[in-house]
Amino acid sequence: MADHRGFSRRDRIAEQIRRELAEVIRLELRDPRVGMISLTDVQVSPDYAHAKVFFSSLAGSDHLASLQAGLENAAGFLRSELGKRISIHMTPQLHFIFDESLERGAQLSKLINEAVAISHQSDPDEPS
Repeated sequence: MADHRGFSRRDRIAEQIRRELAEVIRLELRDPRVGMISLTDVQVSPDYAHAKVFFSSLAGSDHLASLQAGLENAAGFLRSELGKRISIHMTPQLHFIFDESLERGAQLSKLINEAVAISHQSDPDEPS
């Protein structure tokens, strides 16, 4: 059931989880594998038992396995800290999922820039 602003309670809880986790990761998590990450989205199951936490990182895909392992290792600590910060009857299990959209977007931008550069080389009289 949505309220008058169009956001469901679950959406509001998901956003609160995203904000709180981002803060705990930034300020309290001491795992060197988990560096600068951004939490891009959180999706909470209808029963609030599980939360998919989508993240991105500038570290690159070669560090993804280590980063994922660090987050999975910290999941219990993060869940416990989350339980102290938000008031819902059940603190969800956290499942971390790498959000590839930023990396894909960067790759597409690079390809577009390369294509534009090539087209300008082949037709130098074309105005830019």
